[in-house]
Amino acid sequence: MNECPHVPALPRPEPEPRSDTCPECLAVGSHPVQLRKCLVCGHVGCCDSSPYQHGTRHFEETGHPVMRSFEEGEDWRWCFVDQLIVA
Repeated sequence: MNECPHVPALPRPEPEPRSDTCPECLAVGSHPVQLRKCLVCGHVGCCDSSPYQHGTRHFEETGHPVMRSFEEGEDWRWCFVDQLIVA
């Protein structure tokens, strides 16, 4: 795993998740695949394997750079800016 300059700027402790699933998927009647949580604000969105890719859309709309997998048993993080799995 790699370090990036965006990780030290993340809020501590991590923000609480805003929901337990992707609210944008629910709103359009879609089924989310592989949830992701924004580590800046706690938004929960679906991954790029989902039809609407709400996790990536959240990054594009807000610029919030780092997300964590929101799947049971997974704790890896991804930086959208640096395109890296980060420590």
